[in-house]
Amino acid sequence: MAGGGFADGGTLKRAHLYEYKITGYFIFACMVAALGGSLFGYDLGVSGGVTSMDDFLKDFFPKVYRRKQEHLHETDYCKYDSQILTLFTSSLYFAALVSTFGASHVTRNKGRRASIIVGSISFFLGAVLNAAAVNISMLIIGRILLGVGIGFGNQAVPLYLSEMAPAKVRGAVNQLFQLTTCLGILIANLINYGTEKIHPWGWRLSLGLATVPATLMFVGGVFLPETPNSLVEQGRLEEGRKVLEKVRGTTKVDAEFADLIDASNAARAIEHPFKNLLKRKNRPQLIIGALGIPAFQQLTGMNSILFYAPVIFQSLGFGSGASLYSSVITSGALVFGALISMALVDKFGRRAFFLEAGTEMFCFMVAVAITLALKFGQGVTLPKGIGIFLVVIICLFVLAYGRSWGPLGWLVPSEIFPLETRSAGQSMVVCVNMLFTALIAQCFLVSLCHLRYGIFLLFAGLIVIMSSFIFFLLPETKQVPIEEVYLLWQNHWFWKRIVGDGDQFEPDGKTGSQV
Repeated sequence: MAGGGFADGGTLKRAHLYEYKITGYFIFACMVAALGGSLFGYDLGVSGGVTSMDDFLKDFFPKVYRRKQEHLHETDYCKYDSQILTLFTSSLYFAALVSTFGASHVTRNKGRRASIIVGSISFFLGAVLNAAAVNISMLIIGRILLGVGIGFGNQAVPLYLSEMAPAKVRGAVNQLFQLTTCLGILIANLINYGTEKIHPWGWRLSLGLATVPATLMFVGGVFLPETPNSLVEQGRLEEGRKVLEKVRGTTKVDAEFADLIDASNAARAIEHPFKNLLKRKNRPQLIIGALGIPAFQQLTGMNSILFYAPVIFQSLGFGSGASLYSSVITSGALVFGALISMALVDKFGRRAFFLEAGTEMFCFMVAVAITLALKFGQGVTLPKGIGIFLVVIICLFVLAYGRSWGPLGWLVPSEIFPLETRSAGQSMVVCVNMLFTALIAQCFLVSLCHLRYGIFLLFAGLIVIMSSFIFFLLPETKQVPIEEVYLLWQNHWFWKRIVGDGDQFEPDGKTGSQV
């Protein structure tokens, strides 16, 4: 069989013949590649902390600093409402959105490893420029370079992990990306907690330390093997088989290698992968993987909390140090959620985590909204007990997200695209994800100012919609070989009406069985 409906009778019998062992070589490759998540996570964590530091605000956003001082001991929804301040955060994600199309070309034609290396170099340069910034222009240019790095990394790393992993552990392995993202957020918040006390240049240290994960990713990337899928796609069959044998820890890879050959033959027949995404047979992947899941992942409201956790907690009346400390606790809950998902997602499945956590997230968002409606925005200091309650509720929300939409928002799209549209599909995933990330980053603080507690009710309503989307449209993909996922659409109650039996044709060149 070939990915996305290019099937032959023999292929459907091959998946049970796949053999593998977990080798040190496989672990090294996945751990190094997963460092790409730490770039994304570190920036998510560091941005909100830096924008709450007085020294940073005085240097670049004096109006926000003065407004903050006027409301130093009060709760105020509009304390940080500044389009220039939010542009500092969102410019990165707009850059990532644009760069993902170039990343798709590099990933498909030069390999996943090449995109990982390019991403690390761009991120390093952006971190250096931000740490040395003396004006807004330097900050924004640095953020754009960071965004290009994230665009390339988020394009390549989930694909790399999905393609290197055996089907039975693909869920756990792919979630290394989310785990390192969460660890990056936690480390960034810990660093912010320390550098906030270093005057007047602590913020420079926070931004400059982003060079560390970028350097590790570059050095590791130089030694990474290319994925067997990518090597076969480039016509390097002998190299592809050798890498497959090495990462599987066995020479008995005939069945899996034959499937890769068939999928590659189908992929080479596709001249325009982005156009191919629009075909009926790829409609489920387009709607679910490329559009729905990445958009809904951001519409949970989670990244608003991650971006602006210190700002939110300061708006709630916490001091600067206390707000950063609360952010550390929040990011710790995110890491714990990712570990739960890694351990259990291949046992209980993707749908179970999406739906169970979605119910919890809805309840917690409503609880935050009700609490703020009753106790917040009255121009007085928020009672300590209410503040602690809000931190606990937000941590529980983060824990639910951390085991569901956080990791699965990257895992599910990366495992449902056939090889012939995989790089194009992942580009769409990153593009849509970054578009909604940027829009929410740009709009959240002004929305908080105008909608007040209603912003959390809005997110709660969106969570109901996205949970319904998952319930009705997403089939279970756990332990399904990545090149046989297309069968799920043909058997799904709704999608089978659209894809039918798939497009059948005989690809050019030798089939996997012949090879």
